Order: sequence, then structure tokens, then C-alpha cells
Amino acid sequence: MDARTSKNPTIVQRKTTIQATTTERRKLEYTRSFSKGHGGRIFRYFTMESLILLVCLTVSLLILPLVLPPLPPPPFLLLLLPICILGLLMILAFMPSNVRDATYAYV
Repeated sequence: MDARTSKNPTIVQRKTTIQATTTERRKLEYTRSFSKGHGGRIFRYFTMESLILLVCLTVSLLILPLVLPPLPPPPFLLLLLPICILGLLMILAFMPSNVRDATYAYV
């Protein structure tokens, strides 16, 4: 023991109390996470209303194609639209950019 703690025994008690409480907290967190598993995490991110909306949307996407009659195929030009969008995005992605112009601050 150093000179400060030998004169004041409450400092030693505080250190052991702090260490005990941190150890107890870790044990509590471990048992909490172990007992709940990973299922409790979803309720932190979504409210009950949004979960109900997501479940209803999922059920409708699964059930409606089975109930509705088959639709006729779309026109050929409409099928080319996603391909054109994909091509435009690829051209924009691989187009060289002038980085100096983008980082230059106009003052």
C-alpha cells in the first residue's frame, strides 16, 4: 500500500466497490445477452407498427401471386427500359472524373 491509501481506508473500499460493481455488471450483461439470445435485438430497431406492416407486406407478396390471374407480357420496348438504365449506370460508374474540379473550393 502506498502512503495515501494507508492513511485513508475509504479509498481502498471505493476501489474494491468499483471493481465489484463492474464485475457484477459484466456478469449481468452476459446473463442478459445469453438468456435473451439475438431475438430481442429486432425490437430495438423496429416499432410494433412497422413490424406488423412488414409482416403484412410479406404475406401479401407471397399470397397475391397465387390468387391473381396471370398477366399478359409487357410490350417489348418496356422490357428494354431496365437494360437501358443499367447501361447508363455502368457508363456513369466507369466514366473518369476530374477530381481536382470536384475538390476545389470556390471562395
